[in-house]
Amino acid sequence: MRFQVLGPVAVHDDLGEPVGLRGPRYREVLARLILAHRRVVPVGLLVEDLWDEPPGDAVGAIRTFVAGLRRALEPDRPPRTPARLLVTQGLGYALRAEPDAVDAWRFDDAVRSASKLPAGQAFSLLTEALSWWHGPAYADFPEQGWAQAERSRLAEQRLLAVERRAEAQLALGGAAAAVPDLDAHVAEHPWREDAWGLLATALYGSGRQADALAVLARARRMLAEDLGIDPGPRLRRLEHDLLRQAEHLDPGAADPAAQVWEQARAAYDSAVPPRAATRLESTAGLMRDLAVTGGGGLEAARKHRISAVVAAEELGSPELTARVIGIYDVPAIWTRSDDHGQDRRLVDIAEKTLLRLPDHDDADRARLLATIAVESRGELPVETPTEAGLRPLRAARQAEEIARRLHDPSLLVFALNGVFMQSFQRAGLAPRRDALGTEIIAVAANSKLATYEVLGHLIRLQSRCAVADFVGADQHADAADTVAQRYALPLVAVFTTWYRALRVSATTDLATAEAAYAAAAATLAGAGMPGLEQGLLPLARLSLSLRHHDTDRIAAIEPDTDWGPYKPWVEPTLLVARGDFAGARDLLCGIASPPRDLLFEALWAVVAYAAIAVDDVDVMRRARTHLSPAVAETTAQSGLLDVGPVRTYLDDLESALSSHGAQA
Repeated sequence: MRFQVLGPVAVHDDLGEPVGLRGPRYREVLARLILAHRRVVPVGLLVEDLWDEPPGDAVGAIRTFVAGLRRALEPDRPPRTPARLLVTQGLGYALRAEPDAVDAWRFDDAVRSASKLPAGQAFSLLTEALSWWHGPAYADFPEQGWAQAERSRLAEQRLLAVERRAEAQLALGGAAAAVPDLDAHVAEHPWREDAWGLLATALYGSGRQADALAVLARARRMLAEDLGIDPGPRLRRLEHDLLRQAEHLDPGAADPAAQVWEQARAAYDSAVPPRAATRLESTAGLMRDLAVTGGGGLEAARKHRISAVVAAEELGSPELTARVIGIYDVPAIWTRSDDHGQDRRLVDIAEKTLLRLPDHDDADRARLLATIAVESRGELPVETPTEAGLRPLRAARQAEEIARRLHDPSLLVFALNGVFMQSFQRAGLAPRRDALGTEIIAVAANSKLATYEVLGHLIRLQSRCAVADFVGADQHADAADTVAQRYALPLVAVFTTWYRALRVSATTDLATAEAAYAAAAATLAGAGMPGLEQGLLPLARLSLSLRHHDTDRIAAIEPDTDWGPYKPWVEPTLLVARGDFAGARDLLCGIASPPRDLLFEALWAVVAYAAIAVDDVDVMRRARTHLSPAVAETTAQSGLLDVGPVRTYLDDLESALSSHGAQA
């Protein structure tokens, strides 16, 4: 459900259809709960807020309104099952909406985020956020006392957003384009000195110095006549700077590239209505380009991408939703999600859109299928295959079949990326991924698809590591870096730097190897890849100790080390190194399989090490079963770290199991 309070109170379902809320009292209860921002509102307070003179059955009426809202908001909830969205807690109610489900909450977050972003990103974010307003906040309830403070706060936030957007626009060299909006803003809110200052700055930046000074004179006169005060220090300083033509006000000092961007954006804004579907497609395309820029671009792209997809879905057109989803064909090399909740939501929308998409839209259908395969990374069943777990694999194969039939190179490499993400059904599949990488390189190079050419080289780097062909891996690392430098793709260096740390670790002492990994970890700072970053450096350090058989170094690892998602499979080995065999045996009892991804073999090897140490026959058998298909490979499939050859662990497992008469 999506909740709107920036204007009339409204709710839309996951198909973008309006949800009927019956009478005004129902909407008022909902609005009051939204205002509480997920906190509990006692029934007594609801009664006080809704009625000046409550009726005798006020509490019963509140319960009736809540029951009606629950039916509207959770129509598929089985009878007599607890509500998940509008919940009862103690003597009150709370709306447990997701943080991005309420437009006012999203708006607050956008205004906060924009203050930390470069001008270009801030301008785009604030432009989008201001488009969410459809009238005064909580427009249905202009007189209700409970809404007054929040209506005023949001109105002030909106004015702040308008002014910060103008600041970003001026920083981008868009002075002339900013003038009309600022002129209207000042006319509506003449007491805001910052608005007068921005208008004067925009006029000066447009080559209209006399008009800029006239605006400041008008502001001075209005403040004196109506309020009996002089302008504040900032306006006075600005007037002084305008008179002496201060260098920092020179519009020519703006970055020429920024000016070109601003001029193009201004032309786009004037030609395309704010609510046009075309804007959503353009946004998705921009987010695709932003995702590979580094410097926080990937994280921002993910955030705004899902917003664009949700907005497209709300418009009710499956064709538009499919295009907005499918445009974002950013190559993916790492098999762990950066934001599982967001990816799951995206996959859910893609799957629903597939069901509504006309049969003849083969290209859009293939892009939806490829998206499902890519964004379901790391979700292969860890033990027994299930129908739900196999859906992304089928989606990948269907996308590939359509792309080959359509002879569409860009669609084919996107589909093959999905096939790659679903190519971890078991250990030992590096040769299959190597073939995928080879084809992706060939198709991408022939069609000048630089980001996918890099993807192909990184896939082959990984698969060459898996078979200990480090000379071949070196060649693909160098090729990936060459393409990345030519096309300004800074995130590629994260993976090639980590690979080179792995190479160093194979030929040097522990201290030098640890320094190389520490330097590699620095490339992840601010890269926007938490799915890769979390727990990776400690795991790499552990891999060094295991390969050097240095139990003392493992035992000395700090207990509060953040292992991220790898803790369940690492912890038994840590306890073994510290001599806590009973604790290690307890953790191994019923231990789940690691996810089927690029670290599948490495993590099973770590588990095998602990299982052998504590003589856990069941876990040793499981480790042998999972590792056996990769007997000819290393545990370096990730291209980032290596705990040794798979055969070494299998030999140790066979030796340990033989004492129990449990040979294969």
